[in-house]
Amino acid sequence: MIDQLYRKAVLTVSGQKPVESLVRSRGWGVAQRFVAGEDATSAIRAVQDLHKDGILGNLDLLGEFVTSPDTANEFAAKVLGLLNDAHAAGLKPYVSVKLSSIGQGMTTPEGEDLGLSNARRIVARAKGYGGFVCLDMEDHPRVDVTLAQFRTLVGEFGHEHVGTVLQSYLYRSEGDWADLQDLKPNLRIVKGAYLEPETVAMPDKADVDAAYRRLVYAQMKAGSYVNVATHDEGIIADVEHFALAHGIAREAFEFQMLYGIRRDLQKDLAARGYRVRAYIPYGRDWYPYFSRRIAERPANVMFVLRGMLRG
Repeated sequence: MIDQLYRKAVLTVSGQKPVESLVRSRGWGVAQRFVAGEDATSAIRAVQDLHKDGILGNLDLLGEFVTSPDTANEFAAKVLGLLNDAHAAGLKPYVSVKLSSIGQGMTTPEGEDLGLSNARRIVARAKGYGGFVCLDMEDHPRVDVTLAQFRTLVGEFGHEHVGTVLQSYLYRSEGDWADLQDLKPNLRIVKGAYLEPETVAMPDKADVDAAYRRLVYAQMKAGSYVNVATHDEGIIADVEHFALAHGIAREAFEFQMLYGIRRDLQKDLAARGYRVRAYIPYGRDWYPYFSRRIAERPANVMFVLRGMLRG
């Protein structure tokens, strides 16, 4: 409950325009701990740097809740360009996309959802390069449509090239997991970082953690690929033990962590033979993402305040 109150307080404060203006004007130097840069070149350079330590990259152009079709199409074009740039740099492209940023909920001239139309172009491009697209999960009102569009895209391109995310703090997620099993889905399991009402999301950390373990273990036992997205060392150790006890190969899962957080742990897991991937956000629309990272841990607030005072 304390964790929920802390997150609610931080996200509420960060949503105030004066606070946003202050952080945007003085906080970029601090935000660079969590954000790889403002352009694709910086993000690709970050991936190449991680490769030196045996760590893979998951590129994410920041932006969400776009309000016009032109802006959505512009954003989709940037993601397509990112895929091209990553391929040209000798990387197998792996990107995350928020469907709200590419037009989810808007309509094409042909009457199709614009987000699905743009996602189709993005996944097709990634597949052509042997890459992968993860459809990020957003706040709870978008879960149904995101899962429906994920189902469509898996049917067209296969689970080898498109995956999505389940958030363990949502009461519905275990049911959603069961409903997806006919797809053999590639899933990233996260705890959840949005400010959600207690009617839809568990307020207690212990319950969220227990649900997280259940989702990961179920995905492993089902034989479908799972991305274990956490920095919680207790959960990581439990997943290692579970995999060993059930004879689950290391090629069947990976650990995913955030850029700029616990690089030491990422390097250690990679050195021990686990597949590790860092989630690498970049772009000028960094404030919402940055706010959610600050809301995750009190220590992050002190880091930001010290950095801004130095500025």
